Amino acid sequence: MLLAHPAVLDDLVRRYTALERTLASGKAGPTTRQRMADVAYTLCVSTGTRDIDAALVVARHRLPGSGPGDDSALPSGA
Repeated sequence: MLLAHPAVLDDLVRRYTALERTLASGKAGPTTRQRMADVAYTLCVSTGTRDIDAALVVARHRLPGSGPGDDSALPSGA
């Protein structure tokens, strides 16, 4: 499996988190929801996962500075 560059993963996680905050604030429209869906899809593809929660765990695990931790949520071979 090809692995996304850590800088790409970092950008995607930051974008997803920002969009998540916007949605939580109640100020999000259809465009924001679509952007969030697009970023979630890209994160899943970039990490070889099928859902956003797993994608975020894998992406954060691959970022520079992430220390050893509980990787039980990572798919085998990640």
